[in-house]
Amino acid sequence: MTPLTASTALTSWQFAPLVSAMLAVLFTLYLLCAARVRQRHPARPWPLQRTLAFLAGLAVIAIATQSSIGVYDDVLFSVHMVQHVLLIMVAPALLVVGRPVTLLLHSWGNPVHSTVKRVVRSGPVTALTRPAVVTALYCVVVIGTHTPPFMDLVLENQAVHDTEHALYLLTGCLFFLVLLGTEPLRHRVSTLGAFLMLLPAMLADSATGVVYTLPSREVFAPYARVARDWGPSLVTDLHAGGYIMFIGSDIVMTAIGIMLAARLLRSADGDTLANGSRRHPAAESDAALGAYNEYLRKLASGADA
Repeated sequence: MTPLTASTALTSWQFAPLVSAMLAVLFTLYLLCAARVRQRHPARPWPLQRTLAFLAGLAVIAIATQSSIGVYDDVLFSVHMVQHVLLIMVAPALLVVGRPVTLLLHSWGNPVHSTVKRVVRSGPVTALTRPAVVTALYCVVVIGTHTPPFMDLVLENQAVHDTEHALYLLTGCLFFLVLLGTEPLRHRVSTLGAFLMLLPAMLADSATGVVYTLPSREVFAPYARVARDWGPSLVTDLHAGGYIMFIGSDIVMTAIGIMLAARLLRSADGDTLANGSRRHPAAESDAALGAYNEYLRKLASGADA
């Protein structure tokens, strides 16, 4: 194996046809839908920042799976952990900020509009996107996939490795879909509820990272069997991977926490009436629900027109 250097980090690449094809399809469909919104609603085109966020998410997936990160993820544990942070946190958060479901609803009439709305608000999706469910799923996936038995299987079986990547993306997207509340799901989590989701997720990420900063020997047999005479020692690489998971995840989750705090402050400011009094929480909750239902009604009526 060629040593990982600054040069090879930029030039190494492994082509994954299936991943590339899926990313190309999503890239094309998203831009097509954005163009349709611009055509149907010239005065209210799809926000550029949403498009850039979604495309950035696709780029992160490509980098995580096909750049030098994908090449060296089964050689260095530290690189493997960089890949995990990108696939379960960074890419999903960016994709969700791009609001692809809402874009579909805005860009197509029936039957696409009705089908998408029916799927998003179906029983299975509703059950899977309960805040407690997605939070538990996130924690279980983060902790469970980083245990030595599972990691050893991932490193020795490419099919399991690819499945792990898909699991990270799916879990991350479900978690941030509910946490950020940007799509028309049945479950709408409050800002306080989002913080309550964020806390156990951060603890799971941090605990997973800290655990691997402590051992005095390599705990993953496949990394010990890699014949390399370059780079960090096995233990140093193990500790580096732990710190990457610990620090990297905290950076991502803290950034999202700050965004949620800003949202909470804006909401608090909006709750204050001109005369200085405050709305009753129950009335405000009813108003928010009514506004959300009105939003869905307008989408449906626009599609039926």
